[in-house]
Amino acid sequence: RFSSWGRRINSFSTAAAAIDEPIHPSIQVDHTQLLINGQFIDAASGRTFPTVDPRTGDVIARVAEGDLEDVNRAVAAARKAFDEGPWPKMTAYVTSRIMLRFADLLEKHTEEVAKLETWDNGKPYEQAAKIEIPMVVRMFRYYAGWADKIHGFTVPADGQHHVQTLHEPYGVCGLIIPWNFPLLLYSWKVGPALACGNTVVLKTAEQTPLSAIYVSKLFHEAGLPPGVLNVVSGFGPTAGAALSSHMDVNKLSFTGSTATGKIVLTLAAKSNLKPVTLELGGKSPFIVCKDADVDKAVELAHSALFFNQGQCCCAGSRTLVHESVYDEFVEKAKARALKRVVGDPFKTGIEQGPQIDNEQFKKILKYIRSGIESGATLESGGEQFGSKGYYIQPTVFSNVQDDMLIAKDEIFGPVQSISKFKDLEEVVQRANASSYGLAAGVFTQNIETANTLTRALRVGTVWINCYDIFDAAVPFGGFKMSGQGREKGIYGLSSYLQVKAVVTPLKNPAWL
Repeated sequence: RFSSWGRRINSFSTAAAAIDEPIHPSIQVDHTQLLINGQFIDAASGRTFPTVDPRTGDVIARVAEGDLEDVNRAVAAARKAFDEGPWPKMTAYVTSRIMLRFADLLEKHTEEVAKLETWDNGKPYEQAAKIEIPMVVRMFRYYAGWADKIHGFTVPADGQHHVQTLHEPYGVCGLIIPWNFPLLLYSWKVGPALACGNTVVLKTAEQTPLSAIYVSKLFHEAGLPPGVLNVVSGFGPTAGAALSSHMDVNKLSFTGSTATGKIVLTLAAKSNLKPVTLELGGKSPFIVCKDADVDKAVELAHSALFFNQGQCCCAGSRTLVHESVYDEFVEKAKARALKRVVGDPFKTGIEQGPQIDNEQFKKILKYIRSGIESGATLESGGEQFGSKGYYIQPTVFSNVQDDMLIAKDEIFGPVQSISKFKDLEEVVQRANASSYGLAAGVFTQNIETANTLTRALRVGTVWINCYDIFDAAVPFGGFKMSGQGREKGIYGLSSYLQVKAVVTPLKNPAWL
């Protein structure tokens, strides 16, 4: 659970960490090719692209650049594995055992996987090793447990007919994962897709391909047949577009920006009308009510926004505080941000590493300038941290108005925007006046207030006096332009299953 990270980090030094010579992780990058039909191979074009260390901008490795021809090869392998290979003929119990063996291998290799994730992404190593990788392991064990429990129903019908439903896999699933939580989203998609009996073509984010390639190798060591899980690294306009529009892909799942999600949905519709699960952007309100314990609310709001360098789709990026506690909250939020430990994510006690790349780095600084120019009060931060890499100071704005870009747009960075409200009616209207509807946080000691806001907020998840709780069984997804469909839990299975009705006449039945 992400919230435990915020509690544990408080035991570390609050002095800002100097960014010295970056620590070189003790791991060798051995796998940079495409994984198709159980084999590591070069891209058909022979092209590669660099994946970089966000601490420095230096190249970690060059990775095979997949495009249309490679997607075609991967889809053909997945199609054969589904139609002809051993995968559909395996019992669900065998599927479950393979997934459990993979979870065991992943747990055994936590250190290596976490180092790759931190090196390629910039998130704190302790976060990756102690929170995220265990969550990935848990997710695969959760869906392994579901594999042999997926079944239909016997349906009573009027007249002399036996009616049953079958829950069947779609076939070939195209899965597109983002760069902010590469392995976590890998588990959210690959886990239920395989548990339901589908085969997979996975496209990694071009910024963070290394960890998904590595763990997919482990999956094959666990006994996964060739062609069941194929991994193509590459870029959205080429590999991503080819997968989204492929006529032999039966189902798509995409996590990323709303703008890209629209493109994915359009390509799916224009090709074979394949169904699409989308988990997209957010601008989630974090509501601090007048009866809140301000110290606890400050810490929780800080974690809700700054976790993972602010690179969370559900980040509590609109902090709405009741006017009676507003001034106290702003001062304490500023003090907490100034104590946030920024530095090399491989160092112990680091709370915040670099942003993912130069493009995101420049975008965040542009939004900060916009906030200053539009009249918001800059309480802390606002500039680059250090002189090398993509580090940004933890930034807090107060007196933020709803028409400002920092209040409307998804910044995806360490920028907290604090606004004032008077009553529940006002805060509900303002919280819902967004094109997004992914999540919300409510901090109150009044159960009636909590119940009112829980039902009034048009979002997919409401956290009451907590935030970023991501249990394997809890569904996640958005309202409005934050997406469609749900991932995780029992609801995540429905995204990868089709329902077939079977009707058979009954002759002289003893009962109906």
